[in-house]
Amino acid sequence: MNTRSASAGMTGRLMTMTAHPGRGEELAALLLRVAEGLHGFPGCEIYLISRDSADPDTVHVTEVWRSEADAQAALAAPPTAGAPAPADVLALLSSPPRRTDLTVLGGVGLPAADDRS
Repeated sequence: MNTRSASAGMTGRLMTMTAHPGRGEELAALLLRVAEGLHGFPGCEIYLISRDSADPDTVHVTEVWRSEADAQAALAAPPTAGAPAPADVLALLSSPPRRTDLTVLGGVGLPAADDRS
């Protein structure tokens, strides 16, 4: 099995967002635009958007960051051209997003520690 072990300090988040009924596809599309803006952003290892197969109005964002500081820098950075404003995403939600903080241990898809400099 080809898995990678994470170095100390890597952090992750699982965000679960539920859109107003029938608006899950629109929410997912906005979050995919957010993800596009993170291509090449320092410290962003994984930013994955998924829709719940059983409930298409529920969208999950799985994030892995090299460090908590990198995650905070992304939140503080000015939006990239064409990226949706946070208010646009929040307007689609039927309830506040649920956030689960993760301690990243490793796995498939993560760069080797030597590759993260």
